[in-house]
Amino acid sequence: MAAETLRIATFAAPLSRDGPGLLLRDIRRGEDPQITAITDVITCTNPDILLLTDFDYDLDGLALGAFADLLETYPHSFAARPNTGLETGLDMDGNGYTGDARDAQGYGCFSGDGGMAILSLYPIGKLRDLSAILWKDVDDATLPTLNGTLFPSEEAIAIQRLSATGHWIVPISMPNGPPLTLMAWSATPPVFDGPEDRNGLRNRDELRLWENILRDENLSHFVILGNANLDPVDGQGNSAAMAAFLNHPLIQDPKPQSDGAAASANPSHQGNPATDTADWDGDVPGNLRVSYVLPNRDWQVLGAGTFWPIGETLAGPHHLVWVDLQF
Repeated sequence: MAAETLRIATFAAPLSRDGPGLLLRDIRRGEDPQITAITDVITCTNPDILLLTDFDYDLDGLALGAFADLLETYPHSFAARPNTGLETGLDMDGNGYTGDARDAQGYGCFSGDGGMAILSLYPIGKLRDLSAILWKDVDDATLPTLNGTLFPSEEAIAIQRLSATGHWIVPISMPNGPPLTLMAWSATPPVFDGPEDRNGLRNRDELRLWENILRDENLSHFVILGNANLDPVDGQGNSAAMAAFLNHPLIQDPKPQSDGAAASANPSHQGNPATDTADWDGDVPGNLRVSYVLPNRDWQVLGAGTFWPIGETLAGPHHLVWVDLQF
């Protein structure tokens, strides 16, 4: 890749396992065909900066270090403790029980389950972590209610964080220009709830937090990226909010496409199927555009795409999304 370009990517690769330490075990054994397929995708697309949005976190960063060693490309890596699996001690989903995966701050069977991680060719600066912001404290938030009362309880809402996984603002040092600011997140799916629409409302407000940041702060040279779990046209959730965000005056939507997505269109698809980033069986939820790399208007977009080859893949239902930018 030419020196004056920067390739930034996000990938919801399934690098999460059923318990702590198991991802590190699988990476070190070198026998997992899915991990091999994921590393092949990353090697083929060769991003300069990559956000992984389903990567198990451990305190010492051992799994991330081992995975970076597999790739032999990225001298810099970063991960912070996510909200996934962070115990609350309360019934957060209203099923009458505590201690379930859905009773954590973000869905997870153990602390760190399916977190986020960054791999970079360039030095990573000090994290600004918004993940502890309470949902109730977000401007214009819509909290879930059922029969006129807060759901599942006032006690639960009092401690409920907004971020299912995390919201990070991360500076990256660039060799020939001002720092790049990554605004990374991985939102809850707007499904798996009841008439209170807890997950749908939370998913929408996870996007709203970025809207508020763009409204209140004078940021430059930023890229918003990650798994929004929200399509601007199809699927469940507040599609209109995603569509409006893609038309925000401060950001660009490069509309990455792939031949594989176009060839896998669902019959009931309303949006452009070539821009889909996830491949789920059947019409519900079907294939959707849920992962995004959205640069602000300080950048010149040189190209964009989704790595979705036609045919079967072992790398999971999500596909890597990349955008090439001018420094």
